[in-house]
Amino acid sequence: MTDPIADLLTRIRNAVKANHKVVEAPGSKIKQEIVRILHEQGYILAYKFGTNEKGFSTIKIALKYHPETKTPAIKALTRVSRPGLRRYASVAEMPRVMNGLGIAIVSTSKGIMTDKQARNENVGGEVLCYVY
Repeated sequence: MTDPIADLLTRIRNAVKANHKVVEAPGSKIKQEIVRILHEQGYILAYKFGTNEKGFSTIKIALKYHPETKTPAIKALTRVSRPGLRRYASVAEMPRVMNGLGIAIVSTSKGIMTDKQARNENVGGEVLCYVY
């Protein structure tokens, strides 16, 4: 697999389209940070890090839906920077997703954070994905 982050995002996107409650994916530190941000921003209900029977790390993600209308909290999940074409943004060029209604997850020198946190910290970095 050449792009594990895209694999995680695709698993989440497919599970949302199929109205699954839980999705499981292989884990890594960068994926754990992305999932942590999704939870902090209210896009997923809960997450759990663990290992499978072979000893590899896994991530279980409980997806969030509206209680009455059953619409998912995640409308779109788009990979921006990829191995073939990296996308970097300075603080001045930091993208605003849907005019501030969505988030951009950015990998900076101070860790993985949202676009708003990156602006507050005054750091730029690689734009990993857009979520809204």
